[in-house]
Amino acid sequence: MNRHKNILSKLCLLLGLLASGCQKFLDVKSDNKLVVPQNLSDIQGLLDDAATMNLRTTPSYSETASDDYFLTPAAIAPLAIYANAYIWQPLDYRFQNDWSVGYLAIYNANLALELLEGVNRTASNAQSWDNVKGSALFFRAFYELALTTQFGLAYDAQTSQSDLGIVLRRSSDFNIPSKRYNVAECYAAVLQDLNEAVPLLPEHPQHVFRPSKAAAHALLARTHLYIRHYPAALNETEKALSIKSNLMDYNNDTDLFSLSAAVPFKPFNKEVIFYTEMFSGFGLHISNRATIVPELYSSYHNDDLRRSAFFLATGTNQRFKGSYASHATALFTGLATDELYLTKAECLAQTGQLIQAMETLNHLLKKRWKNTVTYPNLTATDQTDALQKIRNERRKSLLMRGLRWMDLKRWNKEGANLSLTRTLDGNTYTLAPNSPRYALPLPADVIEQSGMPQN
Repeated sequence: MNRHKNILSKLCLLLGLLASGCQKFLDVKSDNKLVVPQNLSDIQGLLDDAATMNLRTTPSYSETASDDYFLTPAAIAPLAIYANAYIWQPLDYRFQNDWSVGYLAIYNANLALELLEGVNRTASNAQSWDNVKGSALFFRAFYELALTTQFGLAYDAQTSQSDLGIVLRRSSDFNIPSKRYNVAECYAAVLQDLNEAVPLLPEHPQHVFRPSKAAAHALLARTHLYIRHYPAALNETEKALSIKSNLMDYNNDTDLFSLSAAVPFKPFNKEVIFYTEMFSGFGLHISNRATIVPELYSSYHNDDLRRSAFFLATGTNQRFKGSYASHATALFTGLATDELYLTKAECLAQTGQLIQAMETLNHLLKKRWKNTVTYPNLTATDQTDALQKIRNERRKSLLMRGLRWMDLKRWNKEGANLSLTRTLDGNTYTLAPNSPRYALPLPADVIEQSGMPQN
């Protein structure tokens, strides 16, 4: 019983440091059915807590700040207190938020690793023991990467040793003070955890709520892509695709989706490698409020089935409905094979393999093209042309998955010169390429209680 109280106390106090105090946590989470994890099954249960580890848990502020949607005055009026998030201005916000939700998942991962030290690995439990350790390392890496891409600037070999990233916690002990590590250290920590996790995980999970070897390689590919290590990202992409390469054919796989439905895709479709959903956050980007920018919608050809699958007309505007999430009010933010093909295409183009890059892109897009008309194969005149076409399709395919913000940051580091503009109350606001405001503000209560520097 004392151990039970100690675990709950540590959890509350940690959240008090990272968010706004344990009382708020207890108000939401207290449950007299909680048990002390004592064996492998119990520890696995910590990681199988989907409400903490998978559902409405990944950062959302970056999607709020991204450029794929806009808000009408009527849509933003009820949430005007969060308007600064929409126009890239400083914002005072507090528990519950991306930070507290993400670090709760990290806490579970750290606690699982600590409890695992008390369980001997034997011939009879080796597979389960390895899965627990590999899963905990994966979850910690997954959330640290997501938080780093939101609260840190884009990776830059010249500046990331000094640019501030996030807190890297390697213990559930709340007595260890929180401090922000630099961006380079954050990416290094993610890579270390994932490389350690790969040999421990099964190729395929029992359920896509759980990590797997394919998921670890896919997350390694995403991480290397974000630090613009393209050969390494390509290598990890190939490893992930060698395990799982399924793509839905939007013409023929009608048992998996209905293009005309309000929720087109069935839960956990065959492209999904690892399943998570976006935290609701400030609520500005959610589909029943956000309007897709017209030029993005217009970029989908009439024979592109994504046009029907992804969008719902509301008057003269379009709203997004094409998430791979399991229900209409959620946004999928996990790992899927369509992202892998787009990453592979981009890495091939970056390494000068233009023909192979366009072949990879066309392989994906053909699955989304109306089969009653001839698919127009995309070609590239040079590397710049190839990268532009791949980037356009990456945006169109991975819409509302929490990836656009980091893509904007890294492409601007390569000279894309993408400026974002929004209008609010008759005023125009612009986010310049490589602006320090691409590192979004941390929660105010975290800054107040920890003394860490704010972005």
